[in-house]
Amino acid sequence: MDLKYAVNASILFTELDVLERPAAAKAAGFDAVEYWWPFPAAVPSDAEVDRFVSAVNDAGVSLIGLNFFAGDMPAGDRGVLSDPVRAGEFADNIDVVAAIAERTGCRAFNALYGNRLDGVDPARQDEVATENLIRAAKAIGRIGGTVLIEPVSGMPAYPLKTAVDALGVIDRVHNEGGVDNLRLLFDLYHLTVNGDDLDAVLDRHSGVIGHVQIADAPGRNEPGTGEIDFDHYLGRVRAAGYDGYVALEYKPSGASADSFGWIKR
Repeated sequence: MDLKYAVNASILFTELDVLERPAAAKAAGFDAVEYWWPFPAAVPSDAEVDRFVSAVNDAGVSLIGLNFFAGDMPAGDRGVLSDPVRAGEFADNIDVVAAIAERTGCRAFNALYGNRLDGVDPARQDEVATENLIRAAKAIGRIGGTVLIEPVSGMPAYPLKTAVDALGVIDRVHNEGGVDNLRLLFDLYHLTVNGDDLDAVLDRHSGVIGHVQIADAPGRNEPGTGEIDFDHYLGRVRAAGYDGYVALEYKPSGASADSFGWIKR
């Protein structure tokens, strides 16, 4: 079985308006896209949601992944769900995400954990995170969806850096909330940059992988520009039974439309 690829339309085709990117992905030969949260607020207007859903549906592509609201990512935010002050924004965002899921068929949702905050007890942040993730898992579970937990690089204050870090959160939320629809987001770039052992992760935890994203390391550009052996690792992912999409979450080294030649090779 060949791997299925999807375009992350928040990091690719950035020369276009965010709502023009699904059509660009379709023109480049893809039938699926994913997005980070594509709105500036946790609860956008109905009109904003309508325009986003229409852009995806009218392009003839599937939305296969979506981030929950994660704050101001260009400013350094990496999620709000563990912030006691902002946790309500995440809780309000859950209903919007579920509504978009109903309208698009998307069933995989990345919940960025949030940075550690100065002056806030990490145990308190973990408590708030657990409550919000239980809430999200129950809401998304009602539509047959999966909540993804992602290790992230490049942000020292972000506490989940390895697969084991993420799996600890998944286990805690499962044990405290009785939910079983949290999975690991296996991002080869972030894990490699953070020094994780991808083969060891696949040996021990391939059964909890819910989604796969790729970029080459160290530059976060398209495969072939760095040091990751994608043939090896993606072959192992497929052999382990993963049949979902592999999302292209890289910064193209040139024009986005010219960055896909590696797929044929």
